[in-house]
Amino acid sequence: MDLRKIKALIDLLEKSNLTEIEIKEGEESVRLSRASRAAPMPQVIHAAPAEHAPAPVVHAASAPGKAPAAEHSSESHGKAPKDVPDGHTIRAPMVGTFYASPSPDAAPFVKVGQTVKAGDTLGIIEAMKMFNPIEADVSGTVRAILVKSGQPIEFDEPMFVIG
Repeated sequence: MDLRKIKALIDLLEKSNLTEIEIKEGEESVRLSRASRAAPMPQVIHAAPAEHAPAPVVHAASAPGKAPAAEHSSESHGKAPKDVPDGHTIRAPMVGTFYASPSPDAAPFVKVGQTVKAGDTLGIIEAMKMFNPIEADVSGTVRAILVKSGQPIEFDEPMFVIG
């Protein structure tokens, strides 16, 4: 790919509100992305209406003196349940389908009670045939996983609690 084309793509990225551009020409491809200091812009994805999935189960690590979190009602429609443990909530940066592991037969990226470092992959969201890693932005212990593998995810939906 020509250096002038890459520079033009960089200019396009800087002048737009896009956070990522990927271009493929034959066997060559270029992917440009930038870190956003502001909240990510929601992506508009047109899809066929889906049936409502059953409410996700909250998996909480048992802590001394605290009862484990219970399943929340289906009336919450993807909002954070009231019985989520305290901690830092990781929210979905985009609309898509959540996967807890890199492949159906692989172990999940994380489990409740596991210690993670900032930058560790917690799961992936598939959006428009692209797999986007969801990384921990803080270090700590995974206190709750609020989504199930294969579940449709909405923008800004709570996914994990790290304490």
